[in-house]
Amino acid sequence: MEDSHVVQLFHQLDDVIDFVIHENGALHLDCLADSLQYIHLGEIDTIKVDDSLIDLRRDFLDEKYSKQEIHRAIQLALIKGMKDETQSNHRMTPESIALFFSYLIQKLVGGKENITIFNPASGTGNLLHTVMGQLPMETTGFASEIDEILIRISVMTANVLKQNIEYFHQDSLRPLLLDPVDVTIADLPVGYYPDEERAANFQLGAEEGMSYAHHLFIEQGLTYTKPGGYLLFLIPETLFTSEQAAQLQEYLHKQAHIIGVFQLADSTFKDKEHKKSIFILRKKAAATKNVKQPLLVMLPPLKDTSAMENILVKMNEWFENERNTLA
Repeated sequence: MEDSHVVQLFHQLDDVIDFVIHENGALHLDCLADSLQYIHLGEIDTIKVDDSLIDLRRDFLDEKYSKQEIHRAIQLALIKGMKDETQSNHRMTPESIALFFSYLIQKLVGGKENITIFNPASGTGNLLHTVMGQLPMETTGFASEIDEILIRISVMTANVLKQNIEYFHQDSLRPLLLDPVDVTIADLPVGYYPDEERAANFQLGAEEGMSYAHHLFIEQGLTYTKPGGYLLFLIPETLFTSEQAAQLQEYLHKQAHIIGVFQLADSTFKDKEHKKSIFILRKKAAATKNVKQPLLVMLPPLKDTSAMENILVKMNEWFENERNTLA
Protein backbone atom coordinates (compact mmCIF):
# COMPACT_ATOMS: atom_id res chain seq x y z
CA MET A 1 0.00 0.00 0.00
CA GLU A 2 2.84 2.39 0.84
CA ASP A 3 4.37 2.18 -2.65
CA SER A 4 1.01 2.79 -4.32
CA HIS A 5 0.46 5.84 -2.09
CA VAL A 6 3.90 7.21 -3.00
CA VAL A 7 3.31 6.70 -6.74
CA GLN A 8 -0.13 8.29 -6.50
CA LEU A 9 1.19 11.33 -4.62
CA PHE A 10 4.17 11.69 -6.95
CA HIS A 11 2.05 11.65 -10.12
CA GLN A 12 -0.30 14.18 -8.59
CA LEU A 13 2.62 16.46 -7.58
CA ASP A 14 4.30 15.95 -10.96
CA ASP A 15 1.15 16.96 -12.84
CA VAL A 16 0.86 20.13 -10.77
CA ILE A 17 4.54 20.97 -11.36
CA ASP A 18 4.00 20.58 -15.12
CA PHE A 19 0.96 22.87 -14.87
CA VAL A 20 2.94 25.52 -12.96
CA ILE A 21 5.79 25.28 -15.50
CA HIS A 22 3.29 25.80 -18.32
CA GLU A 23 1.73 28.79 -16.56
CA ASN A 24 4.87 30.72 -15.56
CA GLY A 25 7.68 29.23 -17.65
CA ALA A 26 9.96 28.71 -14.66
CA LEU A 27 12.37 25.81 -14.12
CA HIS A 28 11.25 22.49 -12.65
CA LEU A 29 12.89 23.01 -9.24
CA ASP A 30 11.39 26.48 -8.86
CA CYS A 31 7.95 25.12 -9.69
CA LEU A 32 8.43 22.27 -7.21
CA ALA A 33 9.14 24.88 -4.52
CA ASP A 34 6.03 26.83 -5.60
CA SER A 35 3.91 23.68 -5.38
CA LEU A 36 5.23 22.81 -1.91
CA GLN A 37 4.59 26.38 -0.81
CA TYR A 38 0.96 26.02 -1.87
CA ILE A 39 0.61 22.73 0.02
CA HIS A 40 1.91 24.42 3.18
CA LEU A 41 0.32 27.87 2.97
CA GLY A 42 -2.62 27.43 0.61
CA GLU A 43 -1.39 30.26 -1.59
CA ILE A 44 0.91 30.71 -4.57
CA ASP A 45 2.11 34.02 -5.99
CA THR A 46 3.12 33.08 -9.52
CA ILE A 47 -0.09 31.65 -11.02
CA LYS A 48 -3.84 31.47 -10.62
CA VAL A 49 -4.89 28.51 -8.44
CA ASP A 50 -6.83 25.77 -10.21
CA ASP A 51 -8.54 22.56 -9.04
CA SER A 52 -5.39 20.45 -9.42
CA LEU A 53 -3.58 22.57 -6.83
CA ILE A 54 -6.53 22.42 -4.46
CA ASP A 55 -6.71 18.63 -4.82
CA LEU A 56 -2.95 18.32 -4.31
CA ARG A 57 -3.05 20.28 -1.06
CA ARG A 58 -6.03 18.30 0.23
CA ASP A 59 -4.35 14.95 -0.46
CA PHE A 60 -0.92 15.92 0.89
CA LEU A 61 -2.57 17.04 4.13
CA ASP A 62 -4.72 13.89 4.36
CA GLU A 63 -3.72 11.92 7.46
CA LYS A 64 -4.08 8.61 5.60
CA TYR A 65 -0.67 9.33 4.06
CA SER A 66 2.39 8.98 6.30
CA LYS A 67 5.10 11.60 6.40
CA GLN A 68 7.49 9.02 4.91
CA GLU A 69 5.16 8.51 1.93
CA ILE A 70 4.85 12.26 1.39
CA HIS A 71 8.62 12.69 1.64
CA ARG A 72 9.27 9.93 -0.88
CA ALA A 73 6.88 11.53 -3.35
CA ILE A 74 8.79 14.80 -2.96
CA GLN A 75 12.06 12.90 -3.43
CA LEU A 76 10.82 11.48 -6.73
CA ALA A 77 9.89 14.97 -7.91
CA LEU A 78 13.35 16.18 -6.92
CA ILE A 79 15.06 13.34 -8.77
CA LYS A 80 13.08 14.17 -11.90
CA GLY A 81 13.92 17.87 -11.59
CA MET A 82 17.62 17.17 -11.11
CA LYS A 83 17.93 14.67 -13.94
CA ASP A 84 19.27 17.27 -16.33
CA GLU A 85 21.07 19.38 -13.72
CA THR A 86 24.80 19.90 -14.28
CA GLN A 87 25.66 21.79 -11.09
CA SER A 88 27.50 19.54 -8.62
CA ASN A 89 25.77 21.20 -5.66
CA HIS A 90 22.38 20.18 -7.12
CA ARG A 91 22.92 16.49 -6.39
CA MET A 92 20.71 14.88 -3.77
CA THR A 93 22.13 12.59 -1.09
CA PRO A 94 20.67 9.12 -1.82
CA GLU A 95 17.93 8.02 0.57
CA SER A 96 19.68 4.71 1.28
CA ILE A 97 22.70 6.59 2.65
CA ALA A 98 20.50 8.94 4.68
CA LEU A 99 18.73 5.92 6.22
CA PHE A 100 22.09 4.41 7.15
CA PHE A 101 23.04 7.74 8.78
CA SER A 102 19.84 7.42 10.85
CA TYR A 103 20.84 3.95 12.03
CA LEU A 104 24.31 5.15 13.02
CA ILE A 105 22.99 8.19 14.90
CA GLN A 106 20.59 6.00 16.88
CA LYS A 107 23.50 3.77 17.83
CA LEU A 108 25.57 6.78 18.94
CA VAL A 109 22.97 8.87 20.82
CA GLY A 110 19.97 6.54 21.06
CA GLY A 111 19.72 6.96 24.82
CA LYS A 112 18.85 10.67 24.61
CA GLU A 113 15.27 11.94 24.82
CA ASN A 114 16.01 14.91 22.55
CA ILE A 115 18.89 16.05 20.38
CA THR A 116 19.96 18.93 18.19
CA ILE A 117 21.38 18.23 14.75
CA PHE A 118 23.16 20.51 12.26
CA ASN A 119 23.52 20.02 8.51
CA PRO A 120 25.85 22.53 6.82
CA ALA A 121 25.64 22.76 3.01
CA SER A 122 22.26 21.08 3.35
CA GLY A 123 21.18 21.45 -0.30
CA THR A 124 17.60 20.25 -0.77
CA GLY A 125 17.72 18.89 2.78
CA ASN A 126 17.13 15.27 1.80
CA LEU A 127 19.80 14.00 4.22
CA LEU A 128 18.44 16.03 7.14
CA HIS A 129 14.75 15.43 6.36
CA THR A 130 15.30 11.67 6.09
CA VAL A 131 17.36 11.45 9.28
CA MET A 132 14.88 13.53 11.29
CA GLY A 133 12.01 11.45 9.95
CA GLN A 134 13.62 8.26 11.23
CA LEU A 135 14.92 9.26 14.66
CA PRO A 136 12.66 8.23 17.57
CA MET A 137 13.66 11.06 19.90
CA GLU A 138 12.55 14.69 19.71
CA THR A 139 14.92 16.35 17.23
CA THR A 140 15.57 20.01 16.49
CA GLY A 141 17.37 20.61 13.22
CA PHE A 142 19.55 23.41 11.89
CA ALA A 143 20.64 23.77 8.28
CA SER A 144 22.75 26.20 6.28
CA GLU A 145 22.76 26.55 2.51
CA ILE A 146 23.80 29.33 0.13
CA ASP A 147 21.80 28.26 -2.95
CA GLU A 148 18.45 30.08 -2.92
CA ILE A 149 16.34 27.51 -4.76
CA LEU A 150 17.75 24.53 -2.83
CA ILE A 151 17.13 26.09 0.57
CA ARG A 152 13.64 27.14 -0.50
CA ILE A 153 12.80 23.56 -1.48
CA SER A 154 14.18 22.35 1.85
CA VAL A 155 12.24 24.93 3.87
CA MET A 156 8.99 24.05 2.10
CA THR A 157 9.63 20.31 2.51
CA ALA A 158 10.26 20.78 6.24
CA ASN A 159 7.01 22.73 6.54
CA VAL A 160 5.00 20.05 4.71
CA LEU A 161 6.61 17.32 6.87
CA LYS A 162 6.14 19.43 10.03
CA GLN A 163 9.82 19.17 10.96
CA ASN A 164 11.36 21.67 13.37
CA ILE A 165 14.32 23.07 11.39
CA GLU A 166 15.92 26.51 11.60
CA TYR A 167 17.65 27.68 8.41
CA PHE A 168 20.63 29.90 7.66
CA HIS A 169 20.68 31.20 4.08
CA GLN A 170 24.41 31.86 3.79
CA ASP A 171 27.83 30.48 2.97
CA SER A 172 28.09 27.56 5.39
CA LEU A 173 31.77 28.31 6.05
CA ARG A 174 31.07 31.76 7.44
CA PRO A 175 30.27 32.33 11.15
CA LEU A 176 26.81 31.15 12.21
CA LEU A 177 24.49 32.32 15.01
CA LEU A 178 24.27 28.73 16.22
CA ASP A 179 24.87 27.13 19.61
CA PRO A 180 26.86 23.87 19.45
CA VAL A 181 24.74 20.81 18.64
CA ASP A 182 24.73 17.15 19.63
CA VAL A 183 25.23 15.81 16.10
CA THR A 184 26.52 17.30 12.85
CA ILE A 185 25.88 15.60 9.51
CA ALA A 186 26.99 16.60 6.02
CA ASP A 187 27.43 15.35 2.50
CA LEU A 188 30.67 17.28 2.09
CA PRO A 189 31.02 19.56 -0.94
CA VAL A 190 34.27 18.53 -2.62
CA GLY A 191 36.71 20.95 -4.20
CA TYR A 192 38.55 24.19 -3.54
CA TYR A 193 37.02 26.99 -1.47
CA PRO A 194 37.20 30.23 -3.50
CA ASP A 195 37.28 32.68 -0.55
CA GLU A 196 40.97 32.54 0.36
CA GLU A 197 40.62 35.39 2.87
CA ARG A 198 37.97 33.48 4.81
CA ALA A 199 39.88 30.20 4.50
CA ALA A 200 42.88 31.83 6.22
CA ASN A 201 40.79 31.96 9.43
CA PHE A 202 40.64 28.16 9.58
CA GLN A 203 43.29 25.93 11.12
CA LEU A 204 42.84 23.73 8.03
CA GLY A 205 43.37 26.59 5.61
CA ALA A 206 46.06 25.67 3.10
CA GLU A 207 49.54 26.96 3.90
CA GLU A 208 49.99 27.69 0.19
CA GLY A 209 47.41 28.06 -2.55
CA MET A 210 43.69 27.34 -2.21
CA SER A 211 42.11 25.34 0.62
CA TYR A 212 39.93 22.29 0.25
CA ALA A 213 36.32 23.11 1.07
CA HIS A 214 35.72 19.59 2.39
CA HIS A 215 38.54 20.05 4.93
CA LEU A 216 37.11 23.39 6.04
CA PHE A 217 33.65 21.86 6.44
CA ILE A 218 35.07 19.25 8.81
CA GLU A 219 36.59 22.01 10.94
CA GLN A 220 33.38 24.06 10.77
CA GLY A 221 31.42 21.02 11.87
CA LEU A 222 33.68 20.49 14.88
CA THR A 223 33.35 24.19 15.77
CA TYR A 224 29.57 23.91 15.98
CA THR A 225 29.40 20.51 17.69
CA LYS A 226 29.33 20.13 21.47
CA PRO A 227 32.35 18.55 23.19
CA GLY A 228 31.57 14.83 23.19
CA GLY A 229 29.18 15.26 20.26
CA TYR A 230 29.29 13.25 17.05
CA LEU A 231 29.89 14.14 13.41
CA LEU A 232 28.96 12.00 10.42
CA PHE A 233 30.29 13.01 7.02
CA LEU A 234 30.11 11.70 3.49
CA ILE A 235 33.75 12.15 2.45
CA PRO A 236 35.56 11.81 -0.89
CA GLU A 237 37.70 8.71 -1.37
CA THR A 238 40.77 10.95 -1.65
CA LEU A 239 40.37 12.64 1.76
CA PHE A 240 43.44 10.99 3.29
CA THR A 241 45.59 10.79 0.16
CA SER A 242 45.63 14.41 -1.05
CA GLU A 243 48.56 16.80 -0.67
CA GLN A 244 46.77 18.44 2.30
CA ALA A 245 45.98 15.14 4.06
CA ALA A 246 48.85 15.33 6.58
CA GLN A 247 47.59 18.70 7.85
CA LEU A 248 44.07 17.24 8.24
CA GLN A 249 45.28 14.16 10.09
CA GLU A 250 47.30 16.26 12.53
CA TYR A 251 44.27 18.48 13.19
CA LEU A 252 41.93 15.52 13.74
CA HIS A 253 44.38 13.89 16.14
CA LYS A 254 44.14 16.98 18.36
CA GLN A 255 40.43 17.69 18.03
CA ALA A 256 38.53 14.42 17.60
CA HIS A 257 38.31 10.68 18.08
CA ILE A 258 37.88 8.63 14.92
CA ILE A 259 34.93 6.29 15.48
CA GLY A 260 34.70 4.62 12.10
CA VAL A 261 34.93 4.67 8.33
CA PHE A 262 32.43 2.93 6.05
CA GLN A 263 33.39 2.39 2.44
CA LEU A 264 30.26 2.40 0.30
CA ALA A 265 29.81 0.01 -2.61
CA ASP A 266 30.46 1.31 -6.14
CA SER A 267 26.84 0.64 -7.08
CA THR A 268 25.67 3.27 -4.57
CA PHE A 269 26.89 5.99 -6.95
CA LYS A 270 26.16 6.65 -10.60
CA ASP A 271 29.85 7.08 -11.37
CA LYS A 272 33.06 6.35 -9.46
CA GLU A 273 34.11 9.98 -9.73
CA HIS A 274 31.56 10.88 -7.07
CA LYS A 275 32.16 7.84 -4.84
CA LYS A 276 32.29 8.65 -1.14
CA SER A 277 32.65 6.96 2.24
CA ILE A 278 30.99 7.62 5.60
CA PHE A 279 33.33 9.05 8.23
CA ILE A 280 32.34 9.25 11.92
CA LEU A 281 34.11 11.51 14.42
CA ARG A 282 33.57 12.41 18.05
CA LYS A 283 34.63 15.83 19.26
CA LYS A 284 37.07 15.46 22.12
CA ALA A 285 35.99 16.41 25.64
CA ALA A 286 37.55 16.02 29.07
CA ALA A 287 35.90 12.63 29.69
CA THR A 288 35.97 11.16 26.17
CA LYS A 289 38.51 8.60 24.99
CA ASN A 290 39.43 6.62 21.92
CA VAL A 291 37.52 3.48 21.01
CA LYS A 292 39.58 0.30 21.26
CA GLN A 293 39.46 -0.16 17.51
CA PRO A 294 37.71 2.17 15.03
CA LEU A 295 34.92 0.53 13.08
CA LEU A 296 36.29 -0.05 9.56
CA VAL A 297 33.71 -1.56 7.23
CA MET A 298 33.40 -2.24 3.53
CA LEU A 299 29.65 -2.09 3.01
CA PRO A 300 27.87 -4.27 0.45
CA PRO A 301 25.29 -2.62 -1.80
CA LEU A 302 22.74 -1.13 0.62
CA LYS A 303 19.92 -2.83 -1.31
CA ASP A 304 21.49 -6.26 -0.71
CA THR A 305 19.32 -7.07 2.31
CA SER A 306 20.96 -10.37 3.22
CA ALA A 307 24.53 -9.05 3.09
CA MET A 308 23.53 -5.90 5.01
CA GLU A 309 21.90 -7.99 7.74
CA ASN A 310 25.15 -9.89 8.25
CA ILE A 311 27.13 -6.66 8.43
CA LEU A 312 24.65 -5.08 10.86
CA VAL A 313 24.95 -8.05 13.23
CA LYS A 314 28.71 -7.48 13.45
CA MET A 315 28.27 -3.72 13.77
CA ASN A 316 25.74 -4.12 16.57
CA GLU A 317 28.24 -6.30 18.43
CA TRP A 318 30.90 -3.60 18.00
CA PHE A 319 28.58 -0.89 19.33
CA GLU A 320 27.66 -3.07 22.31
CA ASN A 321 31.35 -3.69 23.12
CA GLU A 322 32.10 0.03 22.87
CA ARG A 323 28.94 1.19 24.65
CA ASN A 324 30.73 2.60 27.70
CA THR A 325 33.30 4.43 25.59
CA LEU A 326 30.65 5.99 23.34
CA ALA A 327 28.32 7.04 26.17
